[in-house]
Amino acid sequence: MDAKSPAQPVEIEPRKRGGSGAEGLPKLHRQYPTIADLRKRARRRVPRFAFDFVDGGCGENTVRDSNRVALDAVKLVARYGLGSGGISTEIELFGRRYAAPIGISPMGMGGLLWPKAERHLARAAQAMKVPYVLSTPASASIEEISKIAPDVFWFQLYGSPGNDNRITFDLVRRAEAAGAHALVVTIDTPVRAKRPQDWRNNLAVPFKPTIKTVIDIATSPLWALEVLRQGTPCPENFRAYAGPNATNADISACSSREMRGGFAWETIERVRKLWPRTLIIKGIIHPDDAMRALTLGADGVIVSNHGGRTLDAAPPAIDILPAVVERVGHRITVLMDSGIRTGLDVVRALALGAKCVFTGRSFLFGVAALGEEGGTHVLEFFSEEIRMAMGQVGARSIAALPQATVIHPGALKMPFSGANA
Repeated sequence: MDAKSPAQPVEIEPRKRGGSGAEGLPKLHRQYPTIADLRKRARRRVPRFAFDFVDGGCGENTVRDSNRVALDAVKLVARYGLGSGGISTEIELFGRRYAAPIGISPMGMGGLLWPKAERHLARAAQAMKVPYVLSTPASASIEEISKIAPDVFWFQLYGSPGNDNRITFDLVRRAEAAGAHALVVTIDTPVRAKRPQDWRNNLAVPFKPTIKTVIDIATSPLWALEVLRQGTPCPENFRAYAGPNATNADISACSSREMRGGFAWETIERVRKLWPRTLIIKGIIHPDDAMRALTLGADGVIVSNHGGRTLDAAPPAIDILPAVVERVGHRITVLMDSGIRTGLDVVRALALGAKCVFTGRSFLFGVAALGEEGGTHVLEFFSEEIRMAMGQVGARSIAALPQATVIHPGALKMPFSGANA
């Protein structure tokens, strides 16, 4: 539990208008009312190699796409005649109040899609009081983001097993010193995944331009000008470990060299002893692993298939969620990500037992499409869509959503080994 006093959230007010028309909507909301609209604009503004890095999954993109199909299969039964006022999206997570049950997922090298992306998103999250999770290989450092988003800053940890996890434990120390409210340990990357789109684009660390990528950049002038203005991104958290006078290429090479292999449970146990605040395990796709996280002292788990970027035969996260909630939900906070694109998706997951829902690509598409305004725009329409869905199912508060009637044909009844029970 965070020792600091909870931040007071800014309630995201619903827009006052009648009907379903566009009258009264801000221009951006009329132009880009969905994540799909932002994705299309992002695709036009950034180089192909950068867009594919964010948009793609692993293998044949089977799991990336199945996340969407599975979410669409979850039906919410509407309840009417209950009035329309007094809907609150506020939540409490780990002793802190947030304005909405939506958070910004960790995304490695977000600055590749749009320079300063992490900084823009952290500012939006701080202003609107929702969790922001900085990735280990982000294009901004722990120390910088902690100053931009002090009330909502979480840090996601990848393992660097070399030299008895020297860098791993130093990152934990830095996150604590910077005041991160939660440490999100990601366990679902034991080996590197095959991402064919990155291979086709010759995307490597450190980046080595080819004739194809030079042409790609030349046809994305807005992105190229922004890179010239802001500087080439690199994984800033590794600057401290790349040696004196390291170039951006040296820092990228250091991160690629050090971040090899996933966490063993024994290492997570050591992290738990070092980390005094909220500890969350991300990448849970089996109830027994959620139970293992609980027994090691984790405060929360994130049900996730990494957005389809690690195992192209994994089940959709939304289909696993009920089994994890049934197994550990009464003893640990269960969160979810993977495939979330609408406020309706958020409400689907909340109705199935998640306490908060995260998305990454949605926000990066927003920033790539709109620049600094993108994060705020995405947060505003997520909040509005959440309110709309809550009003339809008759829920006045987030706490009431688990009582909503849900039809979920894809829910998996998984056999439990009984280990760690």
